Amino acid sequence: MDVVVVESPAKAKTINKYLGRNYKVLASYGHVRDLPAKDGSVRPDDDFSMSWEVDGPSSKRLTEIANAVKDADGLILATDPDREGEAISWHVLEVLKNKRVMKDKPVSRVVFNAITKQSVLDAMAHPRQIDAPLVDAYLARRALDYLVGFTLSPVLWRKLPGSRSAGRVQSVALRLVSDREVEIEKFIREDYWQIAAILGTPRADSFEARLTGFEGKRLQKLDVSSQAQADDIRAMLEGASFSALSVEAKPTRRNPGPPFTTSTLQQAASSRLGFSATRTMQIAQRLYEGLDIGGETAGLITYMRTDGVQMAPEAIDAARAAITKEFGEKYLPEKPRYYSTKAKNAQEAHEAIRPTDFFRTPGSVRQYLDADQFRLYEMIWRRAIASQMQPAEIERTTAEIEAVNGSRAATLRAVGSVVRFDGFIAAYTDQKEDDAEDEEDRRLPEIRAGETLKREKIDVSKHTTEPPPRYTEATLIKKMEELGIGRPSTYTAILKTLEDREYVAIDKRRLIPQAKGRLLSAFLESFFAKYVEYDFTASLEEKLDEISDGKLEYKVVLRDFWRDFSASVDDIKDLRISQVLDALNEDLAPLLFPARADGSDPRICPKCGTGNLSLRLGKSGGFIGCSNYPECSYTRQFGAENAENGGESEGPKVLGKDPYTSEEITLRSGRFGPYVQRGDGKEAKRSSLPKGWTPDSIDHEKALALLALPRDVGQHPESGKMISAGLGRYGPFVLHDGTYANLESIEDVFSIGLNRAVSVIAEKVSKGRGGRNGGTPAALKELGEHPDGGKITVRDGKYGPYVNHEKINATLPKGRDPMSVTLEDALALIAEKAAKGGGGKKSFRRASSTAKPAAKKTAAKKPAAKKVAAKKKA
Repeated sequence: MDVVVVESPAKAKTINKYLGRNYKVLASYGHVRDLPAKDGSVRPDDDFSMSWEVDGPSSKRLTEIANAVKDADGLILATDPDREGEAISWHVLEVLKNKRVMKDKPVSRVVFNAITKQSVLDAMAHPRQIDAPLVDAYLARRALDYLVGFTLSPVLWRKLPGSRSAGRVQSVALRLVSDREVEIEKFIREDYWQIAAILGTPRADSFEARLTGFEGKRLQKLDVSSQAQADDIRAMLEGASFSALSVEAKPTRRNPGPPFTTSTLQQAASSRLGFSATRTMQIAQRLYEGLDIGGETAGLITYMRTDGVQMAPEAIDAARAAITKEFGEKYLPEKPRYYSTKAKNAQEAHEAIRPTDFFRTPGSVRQYLDADQFRLYEMIWRRAIASQMQPAEIERTTAEIEAVNGSRAATLRAVGSVVRFDGFIAAYTDQKEDDAEDEEDRRLPEIRAGETLKREKIDVSKHTTEPPPRYTEATLIKKMEELGIGRPSTYTAILKTLEDREYVAIDKRRLIPQAKGRLLSAFLESFFAKYVEYDFTASLEEKLDEISDGKLEYKVVLRDFWRDFSASVDDIKDLRISQVLDALNEDLAPLLFPARADGSDPRICPKCGTGNLSLRLGKSGGFIGCSNYPECSYTRQFGAENAENGGESEGPKVLGKDPYTSEEITLRSGRFGPYVQRGDGKEAKRSSLPKGWTPDSIDHEKALALLALPRDVGQHPESGKMISAGLGRYGPFVLHDGTYANLESIEDVFSIGLNRAVSVIAEKVSKGRGGRNGGTPAALKELGEHPDGGKITVRDGKYGPYVNHEKINATLPKGRDPMSVTLEDALALIAEKAAKGGGGKKSFRRASSTAKPAAKKTAAKKPAAKKVAAKKKA
């Protein structure tokens, strides 16, 4: 009997069915070892030797694997087919060697791109050894991430309070988001006018033609820049005669795109399905690992962490057969299509993401999938099959039109297209970024050269240029891929880190850099410019790829990086915080101190009139304060919008008086946003504005209502205890005898009556989701069995959703959808909580793209370099 080691228990269960009794398949549950989250785990002075630590749950699993190997004939390592999977195999083998259970037992490594019986059996028939260069590339990446995190983070804690840590790739992604915000802030809007004529043919058909030239000058988008100019052109066209100068129809072909890579899958799932990158990968993982399809367990898609765009020859053959069956012979090209990637630094060792069986159509498996799984599988199937279909045949027609009014003339153009043969469009079309109708998608009526056209209407519309849009998760991933930053397996981890550390916020799928993120990005650009440069990060990725190809020795890369990086850290360690603030005040001046309408100095405090405004740092991040503090208490939030209308620059706004106490009710803005206040001094009552309420919408009545919270709704008819309604950390609620029940909106807090409150409380109690006295919350979702025994569930409690195992409750990260939590996610959260004193041991976690920070100083330091002045580092 041979022992087979895979990563996940779901995969182990499926593969065990394929291999039979002569094999025992066990799961490692991801990485089994990692660098301890403390100083000295990577030692540059000892030629970058590393210390590895096995966490509690992994130790138990490795013991199980070791005991199985003792009695086995051999070991087969079958972890995922990427750099991380290779590393997990290496870690498992190293631990087993240290346990002295291998002896002379044969060891082999197998990889399969799809979890189907045929793919697994083929892989078992073609074993290999662990790929040492791939492991070296993993070691280099892990060491680099650790050294950056554990060297730079302590510097941030001392020089930039409020910043938690900075990662090698994460910081560059943050710079992209921050730089885009600067572009938006500096953007100057311009008005322009578009002019079009609605014309009629002699056959009574109408079409639109847009102005392209006027009085011999070719017009660009912004050339008509005033109302007077637009009115002059309109008047000329109103009295003009129109004729068709030429009509040209050109046949064109549109070829399909390649099947999905990790990046393009995440982008398409975002734009078409509204999925986050994390959600996309969770669903894809499930489709890859296998589902029960009519009594057969099989993976539906190939491995989903890849930047390859090619499909295996047998897959291409299957796709071509499926095209003939599902669409017909006319949709099948004479020869197969082959693709090559355009992404910088892409490795094409793996296939693109595709169905494992093209004859397993979306319709045939719909009953076995949930709604999100079906939508993602359908998109993958359609994109992959479209990649092997005929091109779409389109006829593009362009009509050039002349307008003459006396001695004045203008040219207009009408463009349209007709799909003569839909080709691959029958299966899949890319979704456009905007929903505006493309003029080339319009169909033109018959227009003949030389014929006179009838003017029906002249349309003049005013437009304003728009700044570049903020990044979405999808567009940021696309940009990172174009620049060669990061790898498919790291994109979701990078985005999650930025959000979890509150460096960015996500609003309507757009990434908005927060105060902490803007400050961190500006700090790194000022003092560590080289390490957040796009080209530098991309070149480092190229070196990692050369290591994986066996062309470069990984310790050479580490030595070169550490020599320069440690010197840069030494150069700024003696900087005073005041010097850091001076540099940030300069770099972020347009944002921190925007020009005032009256032309006065934006750095002068508007409250005392003598102090200078400056960036100040606190535990929660940056804010603007007066140099005369504590005599002058002026503060406002970080950001130009707060300086213009939400800061204290205009002083508290008096809304009226409290009818019972006669104290003044005011609207104010502080470091944590706008709020209402009754009275003055330490005893004054304050209430922050709830989400969705703007300062402009607050009047005396609303302020009184906020300050009156929590309010008594009435006594419960059974217990006689008071029911109250209020606004808490997790939104509006009603409370009775320790039981909290959420309300749908903030308005409900002010309007809910006793009967409805009793019903809401009763519904919450019936579900078993009470507060202190309400019993154990009912499970929202059961995830499976814990390796140590006992069910793991997702629940919703007084303080939000959490995962539960026996007596351990681990709160979900802020913003995490409780229904998207997987068993592996839950195991990691439970183990982390247990390690902090929750009754268990520390769990496994696959290495993230950024090392965890440590409070101690880095073990290996270069000799101190000379001190630097306040000037910025280039």
